[in-house]
Amino acid sequence: MIKQRLFTPGPTDVPADVLVEMAKPIFHHRTARFKEMFTSVNAGLKKLLLTDSDVLTIAGSGTAGMEAAIGCAVPRNKKVLVAQGGKFGERWVKVAKVYGCDVDEVKSEWGTSITPQQVKEKLASGQYGAVVVVHSETSTATTCDLQGIAAEVAKTDAILIADCITSAGTLPLRTRDWGVDIVVSGSQKAFMLPPGLAIVAVSDKAWKVIDTITPPTLYLNLKAYRKSIAENDVPYTPAVTLLRGLQVALDTINGIGIEKIWSRCAIIADAFRKAMQAQGLVIFSRQPSDSVSGVLYPEGVEDKKFRNKVLRDKWGSSVAGGQGMLEGKMFRVSHMGYIDPLDTIGLVAAVEYALAECGVKVEIGKGVAVAANIIKQWA
Repeated sequence: MIKQRLFTPGPTDVPADVLVEMAKPIFHHRTARFKEMFTSVNAGLKKLLLTDSDVLTIAGSGTAGMEAAIGCAVPRNKKVLVAQGGKFGERWVKVAKVYGCDVDEVKSEWGTSITPQQVKEKLASGQYGAVVVVHSETSTATTCDLQGIAAEVAKTDAILIADCITSAGTLPLRTRDWGVDIVVSGSQKAFMLPPGLAIVAVSDKAWKVIDTITPPTLYLNLKAYRKSIAENDVPYTPAVTLLRGLQVALDTINGIGIEKIWSRCAIIADAFRKAMQAQGLVIFSRQPSDSVSGVLYPEGVEDKKFRNKVLRDKWGSSVAGGQGMLEGKMFRVSHMGYIDPLDTIGLVAAVEYALAECGVKVEIGKGVAVAANIIKQWA
């Protein structure tokens, strides 16, 4: 018997105590019991995201949060700058166009990201009402300088919308102190839950803009969620089971401390990447994210054989493939959420075995030794 381990960058593995909580009998959401739980969840989300502002939860995937942010917070009389350096930057462009926004799509070579200087130069024209960036571009395993970008946007009347779907809970993210106006995330990443919850943090600056807009949406109208959250309630039927699991997950995360989790994720990601490099493999991104790593295949490795027939079926380790122009050219590994150092060392060993079976000359154990020595500092 081979134990299956999930290393995909969403959905990620879910801890047993979270699963147990979600398996308990459901209760009605228009009750004092729900409000008490929801109060705890909202406080926990603020603590994780390091913000004093509203953090709203919407039943839906992260894309629902993306639509809510664009539909409610982007002024239609000004341009929106959308940073596009991967599949999820592309999605933000699509969402903005669906809502009729005047989109300035700033493209970056995949594996790189937009810079604070680029944002500064664009905003100097005064034509922009919002800037959208992807903090951790999952498709390319690439991060951006969100703090630097936020500093430039804060000097203007524009608001900053940040896709933090694979960064919140993994990468340093100081929502309040950096001045990130809207943070969008999703339950199935570092929050250690199944898919189904969009999480949207909204600053006071963003609310002032939202209050001037009549959004072309009902269910995703952020104003409705703000009105309800004032009474620790929701405007529509919530994902009660997921919220119960989220309460348990947040208690765990905040009990450890978010800064400790950032540090641990950085060490795990560094250990994995350096282990791959020790075997002669190439890390794709020039600005690698600590939430997900992308590794290019050596010549001759067939993607589905490596990922499915060998790594998953034989060694019980599921990783993700490349997306878009990178499909079949690399595999991607999550360092988010319910993954610990021994999981990572085991994955490195499994990758070595799989590479050898796919005809790559590797020194079995070389990457494992590199990872193990780096991870020692975590203890």
